[in-house]
Amino acid sequence: MQGQAQQQAYDRGITIFSPDGRLYQVEYAREAVKRGTASIGIRTSDGVVLAVDKRIPSPLLEDSSVEKIHKADDHVGIASAGHVADARQLIDFARRQAQVNQLRYGEPIGVEGLTKEITDHIQQYTQVGGARPFGVALIVGGIENGEPRLFETDPSGTPYEWKALAVGADRGELQDYLEEHYDDEAELDDGISLALDALASVNDGSLLPSEVGLATVDVETETFDVFDQDRIADKLEDTDLLADPDAEDDDE
Repeated sequence: MQGQAQQQAYDRGITIFSPDGRLYQVEYAREAVKRGTASIGIRTSDGVVLAVDKRIPSPLLEDSSVEKIHKADDHVGIASAGHVADARQLIDFARRQAQVNQLRYGEPIGVEGLTKEITDHIQQYTQVGGARPFGVALIVGGIENGEPRLFETDPSGTPYEWKALAVGADRGELQDYLEEHYDDEAELDDGISLALDALASVNDGSLLPSEVGLATVDVETETFDVFDQDRIADKLEDTDLLADPDAEDDDE
């Protein structure tokens, strides 16, 4: 009982470490990320793939209003998992930093530099009283000096660079799937297939176009490209992952 009371005392303030060196509010923020639907990032030899599970909770909800993939700059995209409102704040911050860099130096911001600007901003909210950490994780992908780059931001304010990763719900299963099937020599189309296969593996083996978000940044054009539902449907059909919407209606 005394130990529980002691933990409650330490988790009331973000600026206070527990005796064993933990910041409970940061750990709680990571739990908030796990409650968000999954997002996946894959770095390939000729670009970066971002894929997300949108999972529409009601047929009355406009699926276009569920945004989990965002354009930060012409050559950088961001996928999120966790609190949507927190993600929007960080996306807006990232866009401002990209524009500041362009105006100040006359060149696009680097993917690594942008990620570290974001994580520095996140980290400030782990040291300031009266604030809480951001309950969201971001996958930042883009092209820098002709090379694909892929990063994760953690609620603690720590950046990580990855070849492929998943954040949000089912992260453990998705990460295992990516580790088993990832190929360093894979091209962009292979990365798209892998991302969709991974999402399908935790969604009964099939996906609806309206419940998937997909975007790429390729080395050749260095341009962020968001797929519409028709293009997503074509990709799902090519990989035999396209769900039958009538079958889902029958289940309901």
